[in-house]
Amino acid sequence: MTNYLRKAAKATAYAGGGLLGALALYGLAAVTLSRIPVRRRRPDGPEVVECFILSNGVHTDIVVPVRSAQMDWSRLIAYADTPAADPTMDYLGFGWGDKGFYLNTPTWAELQPRVAFEAMFWLSTTAMHATFHHRPAPGPECVPITLTRPEYARLVRFILNSFELDRRGRARHIEGHSYGPCDAFYEARGTYNLFYTCNSWANAALKAAGQRAALWTPFDHGIFRHYR
Repeated sequence: MTNYLRKAAKATAYAGGGLLGALALYGLAAVTLSRIPVRRRRPDGPEVVECFILSNGVHTDIVVPVRSAQMDWSRLIAYADTPAADPTMDYLGFGWGDKGFYLNTPTWAELQPRVAFEAMFWLSTTAMHATFHHRPAPGPECVPITLTRPEYARLVRFILNSFELDRRGRARHIEGHSYGPCDAFYEARGTYNLFYTCNSWANAALKAAGQRAALWTPFDHGIFRHYR
């Protein structure tokens, strides 16, 4: 019995050490690769579309005008999908992430181990969080960027490709869920995991639009360090 307990303790120690080592390696990769910049492509036209990179301290959203000459997002994301249904808001923020985490964890205090495990290890589906805004105020957690028409077209295409659309090409609204009066959730494509997080998605959106970005980052500060 004593020998068995020793073996069990040894196995537990190895497993714990392996987990700590993996976490340390992940943290090192996040710090190192997020510092390597992906430089902005050379602008391919006049800069005409004002967008924003917005963080709540953990999660990064890409904020775009609701309507422009190139895209009317209100045809995809209806004001009526949100509790306030306020058509005076002229900007729309997009954030992609794990569906279970989004819908079941409005605050960190409500985080369930099962939801976290499924999110980290490719076991859950994803959702798009859309939030209407008045023009955001630039600051440490809100950076304005101005895109050319071709750059904005690539950003629009990237965001649209992240939605799971119905046969009519409309966003599939997840009814009964919102964090506040001006947001809604929609079915999304792709898989959330340790290596492609909500912030990795936002970073990839910036790359698609030819903007400054990190080589790879799972965290919001990995994006914002390249704009400060």
